[in-house]
This record gives sequence, structure tokens and C-alpha cells, in this order.
Amino acid sequence: MQTIINQRHRLEVADIFRSCIQEFLQHPLCSGQQKAMEDILQCRTARLGGHLNCCTNCGYEKPAYNSCRNRHCPKCQFIKQVQWVDKLKGRLIPGKYFHIVFTIPELLNPLFYINQTDCYHLLFRAASEALQKAGSNPNFLGADTGAVAVLHTWGQTLTYHPHIHMLVPAGGLSEDETHWVQAPKKFFVPVKALSSMFRGILIRELKSYMDQNKLRIPQDMDDFGVLKKKLYLKNWNVYSKKALGGVNSVLAYLGKYTHRVAISNNRLIALDQNKISFFYRDYRNANQQRIMALDQTEFVRRFLQHILPSGFYKIRYFGILATVHIHTKREQAIALIGKPILLPLLEGLSAYEVIRELTGKDPALCPKCKTGYMTIQMGIDKSG
Repeated sequence: MQTIINQRHRLEVADIFRSCIQEFLQHPLCSGQQKAMEDILQCRTARLGGHLNCCTNCGYEKPAYNSCRNRHCPKCQFIKQVQWVDKLKGRLIPGKYFHIVFTIPELLNPLFYINQTDCYHLLFRAASEALQKAGSNPNFLGADTGAVAVLHTWGQTLTYHPHIHMLVPAGGLSEDETHWVQAPKKFFVPVKALSSMFRGILIRELKSYMDQNKLRIPQDMDDFGVLKKKLYLKNWNVYSKKALGGVNSVLAYLGKYTHRVAISNNRLIALDQNKISFFYRDYRNANQQRIMALDQTEFVRRFLQHILPSGFYKIRYFGILATVHIHTKREQAIALIGKPILLPLLEGLSAYEVIRELTGKDPALCPKCKTGYMTIQMGIDKSG
């Protein structure tokens, strides 16, 4: 088999799908997984149609094919991410933010995987309720706070690892909403207390759903009493990083997490003899960059387990940042802090205009003569 190396024309997830799709389609796939595979395979190819661009100066012609716009496609997230982060500027409260990560014990992975919609909802609920409960405690912050929360389901090696990233303002509204309570510089609330609250709330919610027969139960979890004892013996990881700088720092940081897919194309190294090699970060060893090789079918299996249920919102807002409080608690907090909010700069711009704004280069400039501009000459119908 020919080796495909990730050079200028990079090895892509689509190439890996293409190399083993017939073999992999023999495995049962849910509709969302099948659609994601089909979309990624067709993205920016003639199968989706497009248009033919022609240079106004030299006549150079180049086809431009349509994107699939699937949220799991590695090629379709950049513009979405940039526009979303830019829009968020006007929503965030000025000031510093804490980055808090809520992770479930590995013991719960089988339950979560076969009940993704319900369990991910419960994960969001438990994390947000724990945050609000800890924040309102007078022994800690003693204020009403909020968060921007993002669900991720993967680790660096594509293993199943559901967790939530939260960006939390370094403070909150007092109970009577007359002043802004500033959080300590080093931490939002004690991590041990937050972990304990998170564990208790999630176990409570899981039991409630099980009692109502809302969840499919793996065979080794049919006795909730035994499961509960095991869960209380596990370490529940809630990790809090030191406060980030102002809103610009927060936005730059958040942009890394919001529209990320399980693995980006630029982490892929080579496809050789049915083996996929890719870069990953080893967080347990000083964040060192390492290389892992997987059989292509195992790589695809791992990738597909991170396809979210259709219509599921993986980015959510809580507390004083929730949509219902945008014009009340959020605006009151901004007024009390007394700092200006940032205004979006990219709203209403096309993808071409966004790229021009970010890079200072005109994407319509002819790549051949560097003088003329590429304009649409004709449409290209979908093929196949």
C-alpha cells in the first residue's frame, strides 16, 4: 500500500475514511455517525457542487467546491469558530475569568456512551448547579455567578473522555444585586468542595433518571446501590486553572475549545500499511508532544464515538451569562464593574471578508498572476 504523508497537500481524516470505508460500513453505525462520515468524505469535492472561479487578469481558472458544514468536519470549523468568538465579545462581562474543567470517572463511560443525549444534559446540569451552589455559599464567594460551558468527549488519543470546560467570571453579583463581589486572585472556590458538590449532584440526577427508566443500563450497573458506592470511592476530577486576563485573553483561550473536533487534520502524520500515525500531547508528562499509531479501523472507530447526537447543543450559558439574564443580571454586572464591553467586528461579514479581516490578505487575489481577482464564472452542479 502506498504511504500517504502529511505534507503541503495534507493527509486528512477524509483520506482515512476513504481508505477503509467499505470495511467499516460493515459495522453498525447510528444515523449521525453515518452522516458525519458521508459529509466529511464529500466536503469540498465535486460531489457537493460549487463554482468555477476565473481571474479577471490572466484568465486562470480554478474550481471551488462547497463545504459540508458538518460540525464534526475538520475542514469546516475555522470560520464558524472565529465568528462565534467575535460575537461572544459583546456577551461577556469585562474582567478576569477562571477555567474550570469537570470530568466524570471512567466507570461511568459505558453508561454515558449509550445514553449520550440524556447523560450529557445531566453532566451540564450537575456542573452548572455545583458552580452556582459553591459560588453562592457565603463561606466561598457568596455571590451569583455564571459560565460559558463547552462539552468535549475526547482525550488527546481519541479515547472516550466526556468532560466540560467552563469559563467563569472572577466574581459575581451580590444577593441584592447592588455590588460586584470579586473572587480571590488564585482560585474561584476550593476545588475539593466543588468536586464533592459535582459528584453528589450528578449521582442524584443519574439515580432519578434510572428510577424513571429514562436510561439504558449496562449489565454491570443494574444495582445502583453498588454503583453509588463505587462512585463515591472514585476521585472526581474538577480542575481549576488560575484566572485568565481580560476578555481578549479569554476569547483567545476559548477559541481553542469551542468548535474543536476530535482531531484536526494538521495532527495527522501518515497513513502507511493500514496504520495511522498522529501527534498527541501527553499531559501526564509535562505536555510533551508524542506520536501514536493506530490501525485505521480503530482510528475511525475512535473518531466516530465523538459524533454528538443530532441537535445537541455542546456550548451553553449559565447563571448571569444565561440568555434569560442577558438584559437583566448581566447588564447589572457590567454597570457595577464599570468597564466597557467589546463590540463584535465580524458580524455580517462573508467568509471571504472574515479571512481578509484576519489575515490582511485578499483571498480573491489570483494565486497565479497576483494581480487580477478570482470571480465566479459559472456554477458547478453536484456530481454522483
